[in-house]
Amino acid sequence: MSKTAQIQNSPYWWIAAPVRPLPVQPLPQKTDVLIVGAGFAGLTAAVILARAGRSVVVVDKMMPGEGASSRNGGITSGNIRPSFDELSRRFGGERALAIEAEGKTAREFLYDFIRTEKLDCDFQPVGKFGGAIGREQYEAGARTAETLHKRLGIETFAVPQAEQSRYIGSDFYRGGHVRMDIGGVHPAKLAAEILRLALEAGAAVHSGTEVKGVRRDGAEFSVETSAGTVSARQVLVCTNGYTDGSDPWLRRRLIPVRSRIIVTDPLPTEVMDRLMPSRMMYSEGLILGHYFRPTPDGTRILLGGRDASTGTDETGPTENIRQGLLRIFPELKSVGLSHSWYGHVAMNWDMVPRLFEREGVTYATGFCGSGVVWAPWLGTRAAHKLLGDDQARTAFEFRPPAAIPFYNGKPYFLPAVIQGYRLRDRLALARATR
Repeated sequence: MSKTAQIQNSPYWWIAAPVRPLPVQPLPQKTDVLIVGAGFAGLTAAVILARAGRSVVVVDKMMPGEGASSRNGGITSGNIRPSFDELSRRFGGERALAIEAEGKTAREFLYDFIRTEKLDCDFQPVGKFGGAIGREQYEAGARTAETLHKRLGIETFAVPQAEQSRYIGSDFYRGGHVRMDIGGVHPAKLAAEILRLALEAGAAVHSGTEVKGVRRDGAEFSVETSAGTVSARQVLVCTNGYTDGSDPWLRRRLIPVRSRIIVTDPLPTEVMDRLMPSRMMYSEGLILGHYFRPTPDGTRILLGGRDASTGTDETGPTENIRQGLLRIFPELKSVGLSHSWYGHVAMNWDMVPRLFEREGVTYATGFCGSGVVWAPWLGTRAAHKLLGDDQARTAFEFRPPAAIPFYNGKPYFLPAVIQGYRLRDRLALARATR
């Protein structure tokens, strides 16, 4: 498979920004706000709340940022998976337009947050090229680009096949489109920097602290953890793809899906110049399409996709993702891999991120594979909701996601669903005009 003697099964991002446990400190017995989950959403909320003068406790059963926040591809896509027409059918045209517009707002918020707070996270506002698998998809993408430009003022345009070599050195695609409002970050560095801000603001962050349960206790909440019980006036849950049995109600509504990422060994500059001349972020128009990018130093290619495996074997899933890399860039057949790892993204029934409330507990979760943008944004909206101010407004605050029938946390149906998506992708490729 790979010429690399030993592929590392930890995230490539952890080389420059390793996740670490925090020093053990006594858990406060009482706090204004208790946040469950120390990832992008929970820590961003903690920054806002602590700076507003609230006492804040953040607990996580793992290390801060150890989950999806430091395992993702670092692409600021902010995708919404359902189409605009589908959103309109489900939620009405006004809500659908508001959801679409908020993607632009959320990205702008993230970029301003990075710049204003001077976050050292290798932010690169380079744009993204989305490859079309056929001429029909190219034409549809061109129409979408025109609509986004007219409706939201986004700098986006179609790239015909004859010009795509300026953006990507691959013959697999039949043109594509570029969006200049999407870029890249080093996700583990971003998580570490937001953690720094939360601690500096006065939030108490506790790693290795598992929540056992949350119950109403009069006007407050009693939160039982592995380190003791905390009384909190408000509770915010931001566990996303790492939701466990401590909240069985939420677990029935979120499906943890493995997303696997591989990274090549270092490549010569001339190879990177040929394969990724624009050094953009990349995606492709398939249901199980891959996302890929150069590493921040421009020396390697990172590529990710859905992983249907449920066991501990890394070899087969790694090879499956590697085959996706070779489909796009056949000349990398003899290139080794340095890293292969996975993390859990959280999908829900209708594939839309959420801010909602149940029995007084606030939830910001279900980011559906686009948490680099949506987690900080909805974490911030959740914080303002708890503060009771006008900045809480968001098109993503509505009913909780529906429960999955006969599901209690183990996605027994996922391998079959993934295989079904693969079949649909094969059919789409077979029918596409190429």
